[in-house]
Amino acid sequence: MSTNAPPPHSATRTLTVWSVAGLVLLLPTVVLAWIVVLSTERGSRCLAYGEQCSGVPDGLTPGFFVTALVAGVLATAWPRTRWLPARSGAVAVQWAAMLTMGALILSGA
Repeated sequence: MSTNAPPPHSATRTLTVWSVAGLVLLLPTVVLAWIVVLSTERGSRCLAYGEQCSGVPDGLTPGFFVTALVAGVLATAWPRTRWLPARSGAVAVQWAAMLTMGALILSGA
């Protein structure tokens, strides 16, 4: 068996589905997490009075958002039949960044 054989079609399709799903769910994750945070007393006090706000550093959450977005676009636009491990890594980074961002937002609850 040749090592230059193209990856199975199902593997490339699965990676594409996961990367597109991550991109589609990125904004709903942010919105839903903020709704949950703002529905708490601590979140509403932070919004109204600037008190009891989250201790998460300012640039961290947007950094994870941008990381998830860039990794998702990269994984989606990557050539389907080349560098399957790199595409897999990009999808893993995308989902890890998205879930971490959601957890950071929720930590302010």
